Amino acid sequence: MLTTYEHLAAYTRARFGDTDAGASLVEYALLVALIAVVCIAAVTFLGKAASTKFSSVGSSIKGAN
Repeated sequence: MLTTYEHLAAYTRARFGDTDAGASLVEYALLVALIAVVCIAAVTFLGKAASTKFSSVGSSIKGAN
């Protein structure tokens, strides 16, 4: 029969054992957040550049008519 200490030690090993699943989940969440920030920054920058380009092309077409 297990003593209280042995039971607690077995429970603790089973509950918080050698798995790194929690750490991996946090790393993946940080990677997804970083990718999202980069994508938002790229869309914002390229959106402004594209808007400027479309405006200049539109005004040159309007002036040609």
